[in-house]
Amino acid sequence: MPHGSIIESPKREAQTGTESLRHILVVDDDPMVCMAIEVYLQRNHFRVTIAEGGEVGLRALEHGQFDLMIIDIFMPHMRGFESIRVFHERAPTIPLIAMSGYAFANLNSPAPDFLRMARELGAARCLRKPFTPHALLAATNDCLAEHRSDDVASAARLG
Repeated sequence: MPHGSIIESPKREAQTGTESLRHILVVDDDPMVCMAIEVYLQRNHFRVTIAEGGEVGLRALEHGQFDLMIIDIFMPHMRGFESIRVFHERAPTIPLIAMSGYAFANLNSPAPDFLRMARELGAARCLRKPFTPHALLAATNDCLAEHRSDDVASAARLG
């Protein structure tokens, strides 16, 4: 994958028709992580756009419609949790899954600061790398289901 590129899964679109597929933006500076997530999500009937790095991800967000974002917390050109804050501010209605391979100083604790900080900055779920395909799919489905129920509740209040 060329550095700083946006890759959308074109092959699946022709086969399945994208109208019914949920569209997920994956932003990570590690091409192997992106590829693994993309393959697994495509196999589970999601449309996936890959953005290598935060700046490219923000451009993709400006030009595309997404149902979910999966964002790496620690990327070049973004300090610490800045990526979660920025993506959530740009698209506050799109659920966001924060992921990180950051090793915590105290591995005996369940990393409450990581979870709390990511959630305070707008993450609906957090995944610690390496995570299993099952954990990825569970977090994805949970976020999409919660977002759908939020939409239904909002529509009921307006109607």
